[in-house]
Formats: sequence, structure tokens, C-alpha cells
Amino acid sequence: MPVPIASHRGGAFLWPENSMTAFRAAAALAAEQIELDVHLSADGDPMVIHDPTLDRTTDAQGPVAARRTAALAGVRLRGAGGDTVPTLAAVLALVRPTTQSLRVELKADAAGMPYPRIVPRVLAELDAAGMRGRTIVMAFHAPTAAEAARAGGMAGTAWLLERHGWRDLGAVGAAAVARAHGVAELGLHEADVDAPALSLMHAAGLRLGVWAANHDASIRRMLALGVDVMTTDDPVLALQLRGELAAP
Repeated sequence: MPVPIASHRGGAFLWPENSMTAFRAAAALAAEQIELDVHLSADGDPMVIHDPTLDRTTDAQGPVAARRTAALAGVRLRGAGGDTVPTLAAVLALVRPTTQSLRVELKADAAGMPYPRIVPRVLAELDAAGMRGRTIVMAFHAPTAAEAARAGGMAGTAWLLERHGWRDLGAVGAAAVARAHGVAELGLHEADVDAPALSLMHAAGLRLGVWAANHDASIRRMLALGVDVMTTDDPVLALQLRGELAAP
């Protein structure tokens, strides 16, 4: 089976990240999944944006959580032709008619703390759109990933591990933490993934996903290894390379 490809933030090398423009373009590709990030507004609504603050990607400043959803609807994304910060509900409505799955990363707030109600608020949106069964919920915060795993009904749950965490825990330790938290998948930086790590995760009953496979060499390496899913900022290149490798 070919390695499934997920468009990271909609395809951040190609279109403004986490924008409706990016998601529309990603939804038209043959990639199997679309990845996005979620913070909560002051109203507790899931908003699709990577950073806990508006400063880097929008024309506004300050924490996402300090503004109500209606105010965020007027905050424009930089270089996105008038797109504003999307709600998760808007992205779900876009993706629902396609055959693609979603990878939703639950982020921490501007203080680095998990949002107390982010799991139930995101699941409520998924249920309203009939998308829970087509969504993989992910988090770097292992207890948050575990809370999602306990809720059940999703296509999967993943614990994302920073590179320093991988160095500290090692493959055996990382697998043990993932299993203890009840998640189905461990997500790693592509540079930390090799054949022994993939074999160990599979032996532990875990799927192994990667991110940051964004250029020719790293994409080819992940495809050759046969990881369980590859999240990339350049899904067009990844699809092209996957097609070339599959050609007789």
C-alpha cells in the first residue's frame, strides 16, 4: 500500500498556511489527508491556526484565546487574499464532501498550557459535521492525546514527540509512553525515523507517522521506508514522487 500523504497546514509551502485557500487547494489533490492546527477562541470555539498568538500569520497581535470568534472572523491572514482565521466548523464543511481524512492537532495556549476544554469542544464540532470517524486527533501533550483516545470513535489518535523528547526517551521509552496513554500512533520528525524505529513501533502495535518531510530527499526516504503516514508542506511534490516510485 502506498504511503498516505497529508497536506501539512493545507500545504504550507504552496499556499498560506491554515487558510481556506490552502484547504480548498488541498481538497482538490489526490492526497489522502489534510492536516491542521486548533486553538480555542475566547468563546471556546475551535479556531484553525498554528500559533497561540496572531502575530506571525495575521494582521493582528495577541493571543488567539483573548478574542471572541466574531472578532477573529475579521482578522486577516497575511498573504491570503482576504482570508481570515477559519473556524474548525468551516474547514469541516469544506472537507466533508471529499474522500479525505483530517489530522487535527490540538495545540496549547500562549502560556504553553493545554486548553482545559479543547478535546470535548473539538469532538463536538466533529460530531456536528459527521466527521469524527474520518479524523485523527493529535497532540504533543500526551494527556490531551490520551483524553481523545478515551473518547473513542475517531480514525485514530496520535502523540507527537519533539526531537528532544525522542532523544531523551529513545525508541523503547517513546513506545512505552504512547502505549501507556492509549494512542494508536506516534508522530516523529522525519530525521528521527529509520527502519529500526519503524520496526520497533510496529512490534509495539503502534503506527508511525512523520512530519517535516518537505523536500525531495526526505520525501523519497520516507516513501522508501514505508511509514504509516507522511505529513508534508509540499503535497504536490510528495504525490509526484510517490507516483514515480510506483511506476513500473
